Amino acid sequence: MTDVARAAAEKALGYVFKDAGLLAQALRHASIAEARVDSNERMEFLGDSVLGFVVSQRVYERFPALLEGEMTKIKSAAVSRATCALIARSLGLDELLSLGKGMQAANGHPGGGGSTGLPQSLAAAAFESLIAAIYLDGGMRKARRFILPLIDPLLDRAAASGHQENYKSVLQQHAQSAGLGVPQYRVLDEKGPDHAKCFKIGVELGQRKFDPFWGQSKKQGEQMAALAALTELGVVEKSSDGLIRVVAKPA
Repeated sequence: MTDVARAAAEKALGYVFKDAGLLAQALRHASIAEARVDSNERMEFLGDSVLGFVVSQRVYERFPALLEGEMTKIKSAAVSRATCALIARSLGLDELLSLGKGMQAANGHPGGGGSTGLPQSLAAAAFESLIAAIYLDGGMRKARRFILPLIDPLLDRAAASGHQENYKSVLQQHAQSAGLGVPQYRVLDEKGPDHAKCFKIGVELGQRKFDPFWGQSKKQGEQMAALAALTELGVVEKSSDGLIRVVAKPA
């Protein structure tokens, strides 16, 4: 890792490493590593656990009136792959990843210069790997200091939304209570290479079909399709601040 790349990464993270090797490994994808053990895959594994622990503790501290089921929903929204990828991109971490030439070409990432075309999985992995790097370099206290300012606003939004970004669950509950049957999700189209395939998903309730949506995975496509259905049914609405909230079910 060059001094310029290190400085850019540390500025984005707000953390200065004692061991620059940890930072370099956290940003090294398996496609460019001499051996997979030298890539960020092991760090991703550790970082996922550190993130899960820190967020679980934070949810426990901040929401003393919630029971386990609701705490789990809020935590799941905060540590989802989509959320981790969103945080990574907001910090510019996906632009700092070291990728092999094949991955660069496939994802529009020429020369490591960065692109919004990177799959969600790569961006999320970068965030989790860097959490592990900070933890290994500075301990849990430094890891918490890095994570909490990024996660706290998301916990507030998840708690206030009433859905914790699990739109499929909300649609299922609404469909059952309204006697609409069981939502059926259909893959209508797919495109892209195997490692970065996108899926067009539509949802049906009885004889009613709702607008389909593309997702970077079947799971993401299903969630977006469920959100479209909930919006059309009047179960959720988007506020002026961009937050999607569950509102009173229509009569």
